[in-house]
Amino acid sequence: MRRSDFWERLNAVLGAEYAASWSRDVVLPSLGDTVQGCFDRGEDTVVVWRAVCDVVDVPSMLR
Repeated sequence: MRRSDFWERLNAVLGAEYAASWSRDVVLPSLGDTVQGCFDRGEDTVVVWRAVCDVVDVPSMLR
């Protein structure tokens, strides 16, 4: 998954303004870091997206 696809999906689920804030503030339990922190350390985008799906109610068509 490209990073741009990740952000399109997260924006669709949370809204663009909230997604930006959420990605910096909410720690993903399975990864022990925020979305931004995971990306900063080079975590695979698909792994981060799956962790987001574990925390947020993501519609099946966006999973």
